[in-house]
Amino acid sequence: MIFDSNIVIYSTQQVYPGVRQLLAEQEVYVSEISCVEVLGYHNLQPAEKIVLENFFRTTRILPIESNIIDVAVSLRQQRKMSLGDAIIAGTALVHEKTLVTRNVRDFQWIDNLRLYNPIND
Repeated sequence: MIFDSNIVIYSTQQVYPGVRQLLAEQEVYVSEISCVEVLGYHNLQPAEKIVLENFFRTTRILPIESNIIDVAVSLRQQRKMSLGDAIIAGTALVHEKTLVTRNVRDFQWIDNLRLYNPIND
């Protein structure tokens, strides 16, 4: 499973026990771009930063390789999407992993991309 950046944040919060349980039970990966998106947030508080840095230290981070870039480019050519979302989706497709995200609607149109939303709205 590849955690989208929003799920990385939720996994560190007590109010999302389902996400925390998923983290404990599954082999979890993240894209390098999630490190930038999450740790680069301009209003990140010092305590939050420590928790999130610990998360990234204990999670397998998948590098942004040329084949992922190729897929991300193809996705962005098909439909308007953020660079981060394109790279995260490309990472999930290349590594044949389920993308865990709260924003399922942003990715539903992508063929062969398995999605899972662990947040019950």
